[in-house]
Amino acid sequence: MSTRVPPDRARLDRPALVALLLGLAGVGYRLVLTLLTVPAANSDEATFGLAAMHIAAGREHPVFLYGQHYMGMVESYLAAPLVALAGPGWPVLRLPLVALYALFLWLSYRLSRRLYRPWFATFTVGLLALGTERVVRDQLTVVGGRPEGKPMVLAILLIAVGLAQRRGRWRRPGWRRAAAGLAGWCAGAALWSDWLLAPYLAVACLLLLYAARRELRGWPGLLLVAGFAVGVAPLVWDNLVAPPGADSWSVLRQLSAGTGPTPPLVDRVRGGLLTGVPLATGLCPVTGCARRQEWFGVLYPALLVAAAGLALVGYRRTAGRPTAARVRPVAQLALLAGAALTLLSYVRSPPAATDPLANARYLAVLQISLPAVLWPLWLAAVACWRGTVGMVGRLVGAGATAVLAGLTATALVATGLFLTALDAPRADQRRARELADAVRRTGLREVYGDYWTCNRLIFDTGERVVCAVLDGQLTPGQNRYRPYWRQVERAERPGYVLPVDSPAERRLRGLLGDRADPARLVEVAGYRVYHPASAVRPWR
Repeated sequence: MSTRVPPDRARLDRPALVALLLGLAGVGYRLVLTLLTVPAANSDEATFGLAAMHIAAGREHPVFLYGQHYMGMVESYLAAPLVALAGPGWPVLRLPLVALYALFLWLSYRLSRRLYRPWFATFTVGLLALGTERVVRDQLTVVGGRPEGKPMVLAILLIAVGLAQRRGRWRRPGWRRAAAGLAGWCAGAALWSDWLLAPYLAVACLLLLYAARRELRGWPGLLLVAGFAVGVAPLVWDNLVAPPGADSWSVLRQLSAGTGPTPPLVDRVRGGLLTGVPLATGLCPVTGCARRQEWFGVLYPALLVAAAGLALVGYRRTAGRPTAARVRPVAQLALLAGAALTLLSYVRSPPAATDPLANARYLAVLQISLPAVLWPLWLAAVACWRGTVGMVGRLVGAGATAVLAGLTATALVATGLFLTALDAPRADQRRARELADAVRRTGLREVYGDYWTCNRLIFDTGERVVCAVLDGQLTPGQNRYRPYWRQVERAERPGYVLPVDSPAERRLRGLLGDRADPARLVEVAGYRVYHPASAVRPWR
């Protein structure tokens, strides 16, 4: 009797075991940060949290983030069951993102192992397990799109490769039909979640059509289309009923157009490559990249070209062979094309030059292509250490080894520096909690505040305090959820929660005159809370 273990149930080999340990370390690291609420929360994230509260209570079923028409609410729907069970809280809100990160890590390992080599896939997991503030902020803060979009793209790529190669469980017709439906749903849901994923979704879907064009005939193809329709349905429905100019496409065009003159191309490329790529890769602190940390951004385009050349050579070598043999180089090209299109789209936008530090988050999706970009370095390094190349090859391999070692060391040091600076975000979170507690103790139920105070205060108090946004001149500001504004507008004596000596506070004190000090209730965490005898609403 044969004792051979089936491929689908094979035991973990050494690369898989090491990858598992590295992955557990990465997930554990992010779980600890989640429990500490690091990075610190803000009002943008609080808006997703409030939506999760409304979904859990059955009050709202939003398609897009309140006040927007382009950022899907997948993360709020994922958090809603936990919020219903445990109540609102930042760790509760972020826990689904830890699970999404674990899924991303696992899918990245599976795809890298399929397309490249086992130990290289393990090395990739090790790099992805690290994380500076910029990296973990994109992975752990509920701000839409990227945490759920990356595993969706990887799932489509893996399904395409699996359908083409038809190994193990992929031989089963039922499995293939379910996989096709899942791929369609992932494409539709990712498009609804964040349009930033469009370049990767385009190349992933093209790969799926190339790799499984025969497999998608009949039921698998129908399930693919049905899955996509279900995933993208919220986006389509909202755009059909949106007023003119408020649909997703119109809003995105307005945002991409920006205001003022377009910065020179050289400035946008510099911001994208020298700042955006190292920040998104986890080589720099969130405050910016030093000269010694910008080197990977300079190298990145060259690695894209080298990796594309290797993939094309691999494709040429498989000429005349079945699709199952040719899908690997095509999938490698898809990963590289996704990275190139994302980078090109980013450097076309003015924010790449005007504010590269804040906007580097739009390059977080480049983590999907990290294995494809680093593959030429790994291949050259392995050839050098095995002694299978000549003198020139050994020199190139030694340089590639140095680059990989430098990349790893830089990411390790940057992660370590982030871990030594956790006091600041924890102090910020503590001050927000102190403010929420102080406002609740005053007995105020309706208050005015600035944008970066209001929704965070509402979430921290579980909607026991409702806040409406004013700008520095005490006129209506960016109120994402209009019912809050209307509730505060109806209040006879609303309070005011304003940063100390901010333009809004100075304006309020000027309007109150000698009544300002009697109206002040408390000063806490850099804020002053006022409760005037009559409402101050200068916009009326």
